Amino acid sequence: MISVKTARELTAMRLAGKISARALRLAGTMIEPGVSTFEIDREIRKYIESEGATPNFLGYGGFPASACISVNNVVIHGIPDHKTILKEGDIVSVDVGAFIDGFNGDNAYTFPCGDVSEKAKKLLKATEESLYQGIAQAKAGNRIGDIGHAVQEYVELRGYSVVRDFVGHGVGAKLHEDPSVPNYGTPKRGVRLVPGMTIAIEPMVNAGGYQVKTLQDGWTTVTADGELSAHFEHTVAITASGPVILTLPD
Repeated sequence: MISVKTARELTAMRLAGKISARALRLAGTMIEPGVSTFEIDREIRKYIESEGATPNFLGYGGFPASACISVNNVVIHGIPDHKTILKEGDIVSVDVGAFIDGFNGDNAYTFPCGDVSEKAKKLLKATEESLYQGIAQAKAGNRIGDIGHAVQEYVELRGYSVVRDFVGHGVGAKLHEDPSVPNYGTPKRGVRLVPGMTIAIEPMVNAGGYQVKTLQDGWTTVTADGELSAHFEHTVAITASGPVILTLPD
């Protein structure tokens, strides 16, 4: 069932989104060679809790950390730990959200660690730009397929592939709500977008094939061919005047 938010609920979601965005920005300031993913996760949790919010990933389905931190060929759901020490040239995806006043925020960004390869830079640029291509289609009257098609077309024209096993989703009182928001699709197909819907649009883009596999820990998902992967995400509200990004730090 799709939840359509009231004006009051959208205000609450703006707060959750702002805290989520600031936690993500904090993570970005910490990404440098020699830092462990555990350290980044620890500071994310401290910040979110200092705002009176809860890290909504912590304990979600048994997930053991406050953020998913995924390095290089890890697509999503990387578990922060002491052993994963960032090094020059890594690309680091951080996916994080906050829960406050009954609502969730959810956002992600893939950061370069120091100087990265041209291959990595081009992947990051294309993935981030595909997110905004998708957001531009998040208009009342459009359909979910318009968003997915915009992302897919932008990515595939540049020689990359979109992950199919994992998709975006509705966001609200629950972290994951209806509808599903794939990063592929057919224009004018799928659920119609109406004002008050709030969705997470999150392209997961691979430099190689779209196939992925989940490791034995049940969480960490990597590219099947070992190629790099990038992940960018915003929580977006559908309004009568166009899409509004809720996960902005200011």
